[in-house]
Amino acid sequence: MIMKPLIIGDLVAKVPVIQGGMGVGVSRSSLAAAVAKAGGIGVISGAQVGYDEDDFEKNTLNANLRALKKHIIKAKESCLDGIIGVNLMVAMNNYEEHVKQAIEAGVDLIISGAGLPTKLPSFVKNSKVKIAPIVSTSKAASVILKMWDRKEKTTADLIVVEGPKAGGHLGYTKSELESISVDDYDKEFEEILKVAKTYGEKYNKEIPVVAAGGIYTGDDVAKYINLGASGVQVGTRFVTTYECDAHENFKNTYINSSKDDINIVTSPVGMPGRAITNKFIETVSVNRPKITKCYDCLIPCNPKNTPYCISQALINAVKGDIDNSLLFCGENAYRADRLYSVDEVIKELTCKL
Repeated sequence: MIMKPLIIGDLVAKVPVIQGGMGVGVSRSSLAAAVAKAGGIGVISGAQVGYDEDDFEKNTLNANLRALKKHIIKAKESCLDGIIGVNLMVAMNNYEEHVKQAIEAGVDLIISGAGLPTKLPSFVKNSKVKIAPIVSTSKAASVILKMWDRKEKTTADLIVVEGPKAGGHLGYTKSELESISVDDYDKEFEEILKVAKTYGEKYNKEIPVVAAGGIYTGDDVAKYINLGASGVQVGTRFVTTYECDAHENFKNTYINSSKDDINIVTSPVGMPGRAITNKFIETVSVNRPKITKCYDCLIPCNPKNTPYCISQALINAVKGDIDNSLLFCGENAYRADRLYSVDEVIKELTCKL
C-alpha cells in the first residue's frame, strides 16, 4: 500500500496521522510541533492550556487565552511549516473566545467535540482556518452537517469519528460502551463516510473522514485506510513519547498499568470517560474532597454538587501528582512498554501503508 497524504482543502499532511488533542496540558506546543514536523498534524488541547501561567489562579480566562496563543505560535515556529490544530470542547465555558484567539494566533485547523459545534462556522468566517466536528454516530454527523448547511451555507473540512476505545470524555453512554463492538463502530464509520460524501458532493469538495479511538498499531491504521478513512487520529500512543508535554510520572502510569487498571469512570460533569484506576479514583468514590476554587471550565459543572474538581484533578495529572489526579487514557494505554520518540511512533503507525 502506498501512503497517501491527508488533504484538508489546501492543507496537505504527508503523513495521514492527526495527534489527538489531550488536556489538561498533555498536548501543547512540544508534542504538537514534533508531530507536525514529522509530517502529521499536531494538535494543542485548549482545555485549561494556561494552567502553569503565573496568574492562572486569579485570572483563569486571560491566562488560558494568553497561553493558547503562545503555544500555537511556538508550535508553528518550531514545526517548519507543518500543520497545527487545536482541540476545543463545545462544553467549555468561553468557547467562542478560545476559537477567536486560536484564529488570531494562526492555527490551521480547529477540531471540536464534547457537544455539537453548531456556531463554529460563523466564528471562523473570513479566515482560512479549517473546521472539523468530532462525532461518534452517523446521526450526529448528519445533524451537524445539515445544520451547517442550512444555517451557515457551508460544510465541514474534515470529520473525526471517535470510537468507543478512546480516552478522556466519550460520546457514548456507559451502557453503550459496555455493549458496542468493533464491528458496530466499523459499520457506523461506513455510514459516516456516506454522510461526508453527500455533503462533499453538494459543496464540490472532498470531506476527509478520520478514524479515532483505540488506534494503536500499523495494522489498525491500515484497516481504517482500507475501510475508506483518509487518515487516523491517535492520542494514547503519543502520551508515552519524550516530546509529550506531560510530566514523566504521568507517562509512567501508562507504562506501568495493566489492562485491568483501565476502567470507565463517570466524570464530575456526568459524562463517562476512560481512565487508569488510582488512589484518587478510589478515594473520591467514598469521600468528596473539598473544592476551594472553581475554574469555570465546563458548562455542565456545578461546584455545589460536583463530586470533585475535574480541572484540579487533570492539572495534578499533568504536573505528575499521580495519587491525586484523574488519569485519562485510551483503552490500549497498558500496551505502552517504554518511552518512544514521536518519529518512532509515526513510523510504527504508518509501517503498513
